[in-house]
Amino acid sequence: FREQPIFSTRAHVFQIDPNTKKNWVPTSKHAVTVSYFYDSTRNVYRIISLDGSKAIINSTITPNMTFTKTSQKFGQWADSRANTVYGLGFSSEHHLSKFAEKFQEFKEAARLAKEKSHEKMELTSTPSQESAGGDIQSPLTPESINGTDDERATPEVTQNSEPRAEPTQNALPFTHSSTISKHWEAELATLKGNNAKLTAALLESTANVKQWKQQLAAYQEEAERLHKRVTELECVSSQANAVHTHKTELNQTIQELESTLKKKEEEIEGLKQEIDNARELQAQRDSLTQKLQEVEIRNKDLEGQLSDLEQRLEKSQNEQEAFRNNLKTLLEILDGKIFELTELRDNLAKLIECS
Repeated sequence: FREQPIFSTRAHVFQIDPNTKKNWVPTSKHAVTVSYFYDSTRNVYRIISLDGSKAIINSTITPNMTFTKTSQKFGQWADSRANTVYGLGFSSEHHLSKFAEKFQEFKEAARLAKEKSHEKMELTSTPSQESAGGDIQSPLTPESINGTDDERATPEVTQNSEPRAEPTQNALPFTHSSTISKHWEAELATLKGNNAKLTAALLESTANVKQWKQQLAAYQEEAERLHKRVTELECVSSQANAVHTHKTELNQTIQELESTLKKKEEEIEGLKQEIDNARELQAQRDSLTQKLQEVEIRNKDLEGQLSDLEQRLEKSQNEQEAFRNNLKTLLEILDGKIFELTELRDNLAKLIECS
């Protein structure tokens, strides 16, 4: 119960891929609570987030940390102790700004607490150092080491250890000074190794940008192909309109044939009255009857073709609608990829500035 939450918000949590050091890996499936905690016993501030019973963020705030806004709703900070970079995606720019303000506030509080702790250690260590014959002389100061913002600082101690006292100007015996020199040389080698890792990560990020450009070009080609397909479907739709026009013409022809048939029937009735021309009229009647049957058969065939064309037209319209929906989905995915590419470019720019 020594730690108490002092500020909480909700966000999607990400961590940098430990293998590639260039991709974000989501550590929560949905937005979780992210809180600032204050440990009154050790006088430290921590950022903690739990996904169920699993701690996905456990980061102690140090004076050397920097919270960076990479977009309107996304921010990140590097934790050298955990050897990772945390990222938070917020629902609005206001929540991001509020979290960044609290980060700066607690970072300053951590700096003041660290300075007070150093002053206290100096006061308690001064008598013993004077009795030993002198004070500690550091052969290498942290300010002379090149590195990132998180690395250009006095090396951090573990969470359960006490802060190191500030060195004074009097010299220790040779053996003690040699031990301190070896310690700082080891710290320098570690920081150089971290610089080499960051350089390699930057090169990998540059290669990743080229890969994303190639993928973007492929997406553009696919979009052009889909546009051509939409044009083809529109041509098919125009053909369906032509079929509808042809159907109207066939209906008119049928009506004309029906009117002609009626006239012929009237002629047959008139011819029946003529006995001398009975056989000739009978032959004409048989011929007209045969034509009528052919017209009826043709009419049925045309009705079947018309029904088939209507089904094909409906199917074509459904396929066109599905195709347009797929095209919209693809365009949305393309917009997401472009957004991620922009975000990656911003991250690279920040990494270049930090390095």
